Amino acid sequence: MRVIVCETYEEMSVRAADEIAAVMQARPDCVLGLATGSTPVGMYDELVRRCDAGELDFSPVRTVNLDEYYPISPDNAQSYRYFMNTNLFDRVNIDKKNTAVPDGSAEDPEAECLAYEQKIAALGQVDIQVLGIGQNGHIGFNEPDSALHPLTHLTALTESTLRANARFFSQGEVMPTAALTMGMGTILRAKKILILANGASKADAVATLLSGMLTTACPASFLNLHDDVTLICDGAAMSKVNV
Repeated sequence: MRVIVCETYEEMSVRAADEIAAVMQARPDCVLGLATGSTPVGMYDELVRRCDAGELDFSPVRTVNLDEYYPISPDNAQSYRYFMNTNLFDRVNIDKKNTAVPDGSAEDPEAECLAYEQKIAALGQVDIQVLGIGQNGHIGFNEPDSALHPLTHLTALTESTLRANARFFSQGEVMPTAALTMGMGTILRAKKILILANGASKADAVATLLSGMLTTACPASFLNLHDDVTLICDGAAMSKVNV
């Protein structure tokens, strides 16, 4: 695993954008696996800046997102489809028909998961999958458990994840307690994986990830099975790693 430690969040964001840009330049019609949450926002801002400057062209790019709350409408301001539109898709020259996010309003979530898995397979291999890492070591919404799902599935959110994400919901808003998420096998099929971590709250999860051990108590640890993973983090996130 390649580890890049940055001094600031801004540096992290630029280095992460470098990784995405390199993939886009090598294969203009690449498939990008994208993530939501506060950590990748700076990366998306930098990609938008490069697109505005004529350095990147998103018109041939295809994207698939990791996950989506369930149930939630795509036009809900807290949905991940809304997040992606606001932070990236509405700001670059991408065809939204080429962007895929699980449908949080699907009447049959199991059928939606199967259809989403088929959609990813039809696109071919994801060229680079962006991940964040939860305080409990989750990636996507693959939460710590006695066993981990290999494919896209409906999952209940743990109390720790609900607490961590509650800050995004205003008082009185109902926060979904489940999500549709790519499974561990789906994530690991990507050619490259880029994982971002910043802040001391991620230190335990990063330490477990970099220990090299595999445990379902920290789903991110299974990234050690992949042969092309880059971790971009700050010093706080690395603070519990034994060097």
